[in-house]
Amino acid sequence: MMFTKRFREGVREGRIICSVRIWKTPRVKPGGVYPMEDGHIVVDSIRQIALADITGELARRSGFDGVVDLLKVAKHGAGTNVYLVHFHYVPPHVPLSPNTGL
Repeated sequence: MMFTKRFREGVREGRIICSVRIWKTPRVKPGGVYPMEDGHIVVDSIRQIALADITGELARRSGFDGVVDLLKVAKHGAGTNVYLVHFHYVPPHVPLSPNTGL
């Protein structure tokens, strides 16, 4: 999972632990490990949600100012399916779980 620079500090600090993505199909999977600058993102869960499920509170928990701000960034390509991804950050000095494959 990629995050723009504006979100990376919040992810590293644990303030941002979820992300809304609009994709054709899921691009991550639960338990998946994805590099992020100086550490990794581990996906805890992913589920499909409706566009109407995106509230101001969810947008703020995802690091955005509001729903409109989120929707400007969340869409990737021609996707129309909305996914809510929960994750946690693993710093570079913390070993990854042996069942992650890394």
